Amino acid sequence: MSTPTPVREEAEAKRRKAGASRWVVPAVLTLGALAFLLPFYLMVIGSLQAEPDTSISGLVPSGGLTTANYSNIDGSIDLWRTLLNSGVITGGAIVGTLVFGVLAGYALAVLHFRGRGTLFAMVLLVQVIPFQLLTIPLYVLTVRTYGLADSYLGMVLPFLVNTTAVFVFRQFFLQLPPDLFSAARIDGASELRVLWSVALPLVRPALLTVVLLTFIGPWNEFLWPFLVTKEAAMQPLAVALANYQANVAATTSNPYGAVLAGSVVLAAPAVGLFLVFQRHFTATNLSAGVKG
Repeated sequence: MSTPTPVREEAEAKRRKAGASRWVVPAVLTLGALAFLLPFYLMVIGSLQAEPDTSISGLVPSGGLTTANYSNIDGSIDLWRTLLNSGVITGGAIVGTLVFGVLAGYALAVLHFRGRGTLFAMVLLVQVIPFQLLTIPLYVLTVRTYGLADSYLGMVLPFLVNTTAVFVFRQFFLQLPPDLFSAARIDGASELRVLWSVALPLVRPALLTVVLLTFIGPWNEFLWPFLVTKEAAMQPLAVALANYQANVAATTSNPYGAVLAGSVVLAAPAVGLFLVFQRHFTATNLSAGVKG
């Protein structure tokens, strides 16, 4: 018995549609990846060109490449010192985010006290307040009241507590069976002991996720370190590059390439960190962290 013609045509149409989608999806993803990588490619190529070339033909440099721009930016600003400052600020922000995030997330997820829901709602409310709105009060409090201008503590202080980290840790702790904590308490463990020995080893994906999410912000932060630092020796690389572009770039032969060279140095640690931990930094971990 032969297959009816309409059914056969419908099956053939489905096969053609499936074959087309098999090629369309990878092509769209490839185009998206190339569009995402294009700014990084332009940054790297621009940092290696002897003369700036912003035309379309500059996408494929025909002349030789040089590292003179890197030598230029290193001679104009103390590259290693500014990198060290960026590292200290970022490291301090990560440590503070982990410590306060774990403690607050654990308390909001595991401990039972009056007003816990209201407190968590306030944590979520803080996330919608832009940092720029708090800049002036924080500046007055940090610089005028505490006198922390030109200090690492002054630059790190606003980034010690991250409400996103609190939210991520809370959601991870909520997924742990409550019986684990009850059993540890029955054995006589204190609450800090329960947190350290029972809860933390089970939320390692959250620790790594928070570290990666936190790293980018303080590492690229410009506004706050620019406000609280006047000494060049205390400025992170992002601020030093901005000062170089405003004050020194006009006196150099290729300021465009020198700034791009500094930008490559600034972006390299973030890109390297992502490449090393990319298999951990997956949507699976993020989605696991936001399940209630």
